[in-house]
Amino acid sequence: MNAKTAVFELPEELNAAMPPERRGIRRDHVKMLVLDRQNGQVSHTRFYELDQYLRTGDLLVLNASRTIPAVLHGKWIRSGVVLDDNAEIRLARRVDERKWEALAVTANVIAGDTFEFTPALSATVTDTSPKPFAAIVFSVQGALLIDRIYALGEPVRYEYISHPWELDYYQTVYASIPGSVEMPSAGRAFSWELLFRLRRRGIRIAYVQLHTGLSYLLEDSGHRSPKENFEQFDVPSETVEAVKQTKQAGGKVVAVGTTVVRALESAVAPDGNLAAESGWTNLMIDRSMPLRVVDGLITGFHEPEASHLDLLSAFIDPDLLVGAYQEAIERGYLWHEFGDMNLIV
Repeated sequence: MNAKTAVFELPEELNAAMPPERRGIRRDHVKMLVLDRQNGQVSHTRFYELDQYLRTGDLLVLNASRTIPAVLHGKWIRSGVVLDDNAEIRLARRVDERKWEALAVTANVIAGDTFEFTPALSATVTDTSPKPFAAIVFSVQGALLIDRIYALGEPVRYEYISHPWELDYYQTVYASIPGSVEMPSAGRAFSWELLFRLRRRGIRIAYVQLHTGLSYLLEDSGHRSPKENFEQFDVPSETVEAVKQTKQAGGKVVAVGTTVVRALESAVAPDGNLAAESGWTNLMIDRSMPLRVVDGLITGFHEPEASHLDLLSAFIDPDLLVGAYQEAIERGYLWHEFGDMNLIV
């Protein structure tokens, strides 16, 4: 499936502009469309009833990455001259303890330019390729840098979200490792209450980490495909063991989000078995690639022509997927990070 073939009309009013909590419902009470991978049969429920669609012995794999406020504003300085008092920088991905790939939204930067965010935090441009990104090196590093980003930054938000919602709305309840510049949003609907109920029903839970990069660039650049977007991931040994035990017992491995699918499938060893692994991935998953680890998927609803639809086509026939999306539109499901959910099993 080529995402460009998955063309459908998404009414503007179905872009979720506010978190469900601000719409008067709990995060785990959003709607959920359940889609059968084999025959495309669709049913409709609420996310808090997820346990009704999983079996004892199934395994949910969650992304432990925590969203950082990746939008920074500061003085843009060149050769001692302030060119802009309030230039916007969007962090795109962390390269190391001090260096980030970033998108200069309001500045046409060159190597040697600096950004002063506060007297305690600045960054210098070291490279301006590949376009439209720049490599920036901060004046501090490690945990101190992350702390200052959290103190100064704002969450990335796109044109369908007009209100600057607080960072807490862009977090999953279980996120623990700072690094994602966009929320791994498939897990947002989980509450601790639901997670505890799933455990009581004998549904296992394991974690991976994949720090999401900046997927949407500027209007003239559009979206990055996974092939262009290297993201840092970690699949720990305890998750590998949980997957192995689940498979041996005949259970399903259900990924919570496309980020988890990419992390798990990136950690498959040459012998075809999942292995503990850390590194960077630009794995592009589509219908031509057999899934070797993941049996089911919890995800949000993806916009027309998004590359995520290519990944979904590895789970289900594209025609069945588009048919389910059309039904979701007719029933008023909401799209994007604050929207409703889709379970594919």
